[in-house]
Amino acid sequence: MKPTLFVLAAGMGSRYGGLKQMDGLGPNGETIMDYSIYDALRGGFGKIVFVIRESFDKEFREKIISKYENHIPVEVVYQELNNLPEGFELHPDRVKPWGTNHAVMMGESVIKEPFAVINADDFYGRESFAIIADFLKQVEGKQNHYCMVGYRLHNTLSESGAVARGVCEVDANDFLKTVTERTHIERVDGVIKYKDAENHWFDLGEDTPVSMNMWGFTPDYFEYSAKYFVKFLEANIGNHKAEYFIPLMVDHLIENKTADVKVLDTPSKWFGVTYSEDRPSVVQKLADLVEKGEYPSPLWK
Repeated sequence: MKPTLFVLAAGMGSRYGGLKQMDGLGPNGETIMDYSIYDALRGGFGKIVFVIRESFDKEFREKIISKYENHIPVEVVYQELNNLPEGFELHPDRVKPWGTNHAVMMGESVIKEPFAVINADDFYGRESFAIIADFLKQVEGKQNHYCMVGYRLHNTLSESGAVARGVCEVDANDFLKTVTERTHIERVDGVIKYKDAENHWFDLGEDTPVSMNMWGFTPDYFEYSAKYFVKFLEANIGNHKAEYFIPLMVDHLIENKTADVKVLDTPSKWFGVTYSEDRPSVVQKLADLVEKGEYPSPLWK
């Protein structure tokens, strides 16, 4: 059985302005997501599942899903604020989504095979999809063996300033120990550094593995997530901004020795549109890849 690609597309892209998943950045108006689906298809994935908000279902189906339906099976699930376990009620002041791991939980009804999770608005690169698909094929029928694609830090930096990255600590066998969010990383005088909360600077190696939210799981992950979400809600019921992130869940499973997470090295360069100023450089990078023959143009015929 081929693995499934689970695309997190419920975010509205508030910093960027508008629904950035639908922004045409390729030479023929392709979205970043179009390239991810194309790479997943040639990497060996057999199904795509999108998690979106029901409010933009019609527009999403017309503009996005219609392109893929003749190429690969597609399913849609919804992430809504009121998707809560029994016994919990949505506080009227809550407007922020419940986070990436809550979004992942929405896939349980339609995903019964190993699956990869990605952000809709990030460009991950052809090699990364092939690498994670190979891992997921090997864990078919198994449990508690997950993975994460670890990008080399220098392949994820922005030309327009500092970035936030999940810096990974791995053991001697490339299993994940922890992910630490560093909110200010940039190249200073030729050296990559991060600034801590006290404004002290520390060096980071060029090839330090970082998480760009490209994870691989088997379906047992859904059950663990549902159980831990109850504990998360009990601890954060009064915090209207608390989010249930994937690294939070993964850290919990590693700490409890419930599961292990292999960090897969990739030579791919990551890029994305975080702010509107990033858009021209992403357009240029996609045009360059097409020019080199990495992708056909138009992408979907």
